[in-house]
Amino acid sequence: MKHISSRENPVWKSVVRLCHSGRERRKQGKCVLEGTHTIRSYRERFGDPEWLIVDEEAASDPEIQALTEAVGASRIIVVAPRLFAELAQTSTPTGTLAIVPTPRPSSTAPGPFSLVLEDIQDPGNVGTILRVAAAAGASHVFLTQGCAFAWSPKAIRAAQGAHFYVDIVENADIAQVAHGFDGTIVAAHPRAPTMVFDADLRGRLMLLVGNEGAGLSDAALGAATLQVAIPMPGGFESLNAAVAAAVCVFEKLRQDTH
Repeated sequence: MKHISSRENPVWKSVVRLCHSGRERRKQGKCVLEGTHTIRSYRERFGDPEWLIVDEEAASDPEIQALTEAVGASRIIVVAPRLFAELAQTSTPTGTLAIVPTPRPSSTAPGPFSLVLEDIQDPGNVGTILRVAAAAGASHVFLTQGCAFAWSPKAIRAAQGAHFYVDIVENADIAQVAHGFDGTIVAAHPRAPTMVFDADLRGRLMLLVGNEGAGLSDAALGAATLQVAIPMPGGFESLNAAVAAAVCVFEKLRQDTH
């Protein structure tokens, strides 16, 4: 177990750079996980983190204590609260965070149930959709180049560990992903003539979800074999992208299980 009290420590400087620079995280292929729940989810799939950083004042918390007992001592850094505060991604620090290699997808070919996100710009929406996909048993989530970074701290917090239960493929091209897919390709589109609850969503399916404001591009709509809308009798014109994705995903799951 390593105790760090100086900002001049080279390991500490490296950790600070990773916590505060998205460019550095992409360059090194690392991501930052905050909180015991997300770190435990990572460990269940991939083992110990490279570094587990603990606020010494939070070390006696039962959940953090259980985590430090499970992780190899050589991977643990204990720091004073003043130093830990420099790393925190939120206004209410959780007392622990981890540096881990960004997981790579086991396959870039769409599985029997996959989602494709086009230009979803809010990392909170990206993380929430990943959580929805993981909960429903989707195998893949593809993100086009215009999407928010799936491994940003905000997306990771919103997903609550879901990143480690689906294959995430970034910088995807919708036409390439859809090419040769032997199932239904469904586009969520507010002006589609077919309501999602009336559509047949059973079996192999790829769901396309578009940008928060502009929706899906013409090219994405052209790749779909079916367009569906969500009925909104209340007169409001749209739903949050993550909410719309959840409605479609769990209607598909309902149909598959009934």
